[in-house]
Amino acid sequence: MKKSILTIALSFILISLAQAADPAFIAAMQKQLAAKATIETFEQSQEVTNGFMRIAEAAESEWLPFYYAALLKTEAAFRFDIDKDKSLDEALELIKKAEKIAPGNSEITALNGYILMGKISLDPAGRGQTMSPEAMQLFGKAINLDRENPRAVSLMSQMELGMSQFFGTGPEKACGMARMSLELYKKEQAKITEEYILPTWGKTQADQVASKCN
Repeated sequence: MKKSILTIALSFILISLAQAADPAFIAAMQKQLAAKATIETFEQSQEVTNGFMRIAEAAESEWLPFYYAALLKTEAAFRFDIDKDKSLDEALELIKKAEKIAPGNSEITALNGYILMGKISLDPAGRGQTMSPEAMQLFGKAINLDRENPRAVSLMSQMELGMSQFFGTGPEKACGMARMSLELYKKEQAKITEEYILPTWGKTQADQVASKCN
């Protein structure tokens, strides 16, 4: 019986590894990530987002296409003159789909908090009191899920800095977390290869927080 359970478990692991290493999936993701790096207009952002959604339809067991589509929706809300609330709400729906595929994922959890940060920034007075604790909770959860995730630590540092500025307290905690995230980004950089398609964004935000600590 134990042998059968182990065999089944091993089969699932091998299937997962095979899917993760699928050359067609990796190539498609790399193409969209390269296109993402060149976005200058909202129309281009939509086009790349649609590309990730097509990959999501073809690779139903992969969370990354939904994740990047949600990230693009979030970045579009920060960058372009659009209906920002609508874009962020769409990002939240996409991140729910990613989380359904990969529950308990640190990257997904951190991005969920980042989307809430975007929502808060649109109406700090009306949303800060209710949404800020939720965002902080998500960042804390993301860190606990993976203490090597630089985005989780960096985003937490941004929230800490904002709160310190709002309440008029010192930025020491935010600065410490920002410096920690920069060290984690260095470690992450050493892992990146040509086929690396996991998230690597966020260092610019960490640099911005750290620059306020000098």
